[in-house]
Amino acid sequence: MQLHKHDLVDAATAILDNFGIADLTMRRLARELSVSPGALYWHFANKQELLGAVADRILQPALRSAESAAGWREHVSADCRRLRDALLSHTDGAELVSASFAAGQSEAMTQVLQRLAGATAESGIDSAHAELAARTVVYYVLGFTVDEQSRLQWDAAGAELPESQSALTEDAGHRFEFGLGLLVDGIAAHRDLTVE
Repeated sequence: MQLHKHDLVDAATAILDNFGIADLTMRRLARELSVSPGALYWHFANKQELLGAVADRILQPALRSAESAAGWREHVSADCRRLRDALLSHTDGAELVSASFAAGQSEAMTQVLQRLAGATAESGIDSAHAELAARTVVYYVLGFTVDEQSRLQWDAAGAELPESQSALTEDAGHRFEFGLGLLVDGIAAHRDLTVE
């Protein structure tokens, strides 16, 4: 059987979903595909490249365009919701995408960032700060979702969390929207300060 890149990404994504990021190794992937580990390096130079391809797969739903976003606020909010949903749809999705983004290995994350930078620029914020604002929003979504997935894993494992911590898992959607609203309002406030 001849392996193609998409076969490796499919198998790696399945390992991620079934076992988590800690078990997503080149050796395990080779075992799952019944090939030698060296065969994987024909398609990916290293594990970081493979993880970048898996991150790109995870992020495909986040790249769908916003349906009739009425303005920049709605555009930013819709993009962030799609990003969070995409990350939550895979075990350790936020951790994997965050690591790939930090290593500059995810083309899809670069596209998400560019779209958010375009939306923040539409707010009237100066171009020098549009990408920084977009990065700040992305860092919020990634960090929030890493924390959210960690809490869900603790809960699934039956860990006894203090009541104050378990409440954070129950209302994650509400907390996410609150933080997102603060960031969007902050972008608008920054714009208003620089216009004066």
